[in-house]
Amino acid sequence: MTQKIAVLGAGKIGEALLSGMIRAGWSPSDLLVTARRPERAGELHARHGVTAVTNAEAAKTADTLILAVKPQDMAVLLEELAPHVPADRLVISAAAGIPTTFLEERLPEGTPVVRVMPNTPVLVDEGMSVISAGTHAEEAHLVRTEEIFKPVGKTLRVPESQQDAATALSGSGPAYFYYLVEAMTDAGILLGLPRDKAHDLIVQAAVGASVMLRDSGEHPVKLREAVTSPAGTTISAIRELEKHGVRAALIAALEAARDRSRELASGGKS
Repeated sequence: MTQKIAVLGAGKIGEALLSGMIRAGWSPSDLLVTARRPERAGELHARHGVTAVTNAEAAKTADTLILAVKPQDMAVLLEELAPHVPADRLVISAAAGIPTTFLEERLPEGTPVVRVMPNTPVLVDEGMSVISAGTHAEEAHLVRTEEIFKPVGKTLRVPESQQDAATALSGSGPAYFYYLVEAMTDAGILLGLPRDKAHDLIVQAAVGASVMLRDSGEHPVKLREAVTSPAGTTISAIRELEKHGVRAALIAALEAARDRSRELASGGKS
């Protein structure tokens, strides 16, 4: 792995990628990083041994540029990069809601761009990174992108037209589970359990259920039915969830997230 990779805007997600690449075999000497604050760049160098550079230096020397800045900062970053980016550089955008055309219009003609939507579990190597090719990105560019993101979780290729839906399900998805755990913990307190015990019970139930979903190969309906005995406690709870429209509320919530992603992609305010 001798190609140089630069992470521009190394916040939590960017640092997680750096750490994952190093564990996967990249040499810190082949990894560059840029940060808005000098002290942050110093932290990353001290922690991971990577080299801190300017955005212009990264564009000139790295074979792959990973743009991990906030969506509202992307236009300014591209303006700074454009004069220094050769057309054969792979540019990977990890900014939510920014389409590949936004980058392609601001970079040299023919620049290969790949769009990636990671989610926050990349911080614990259990992320999902959804990958879409831009106009000039070829198979080799997608493979290189997968090599970068696989150390911090799974990757999935989708057409860019499906990125807004993927953002709603995967990018925002962890927040929905945290919300459910919060609500279920409050319910445990209402039922008479101390908060810490309610939290531990719910978190382990969530971890166990997730592993079974991932590893069993069974449909979630079948797994749920295995817990749901006739006239038992589980079916009583499921009845209340259906009565209160939880399924419909989840569908409406994900549609709202998808629509907001579309607004961001079209230039709506964040």
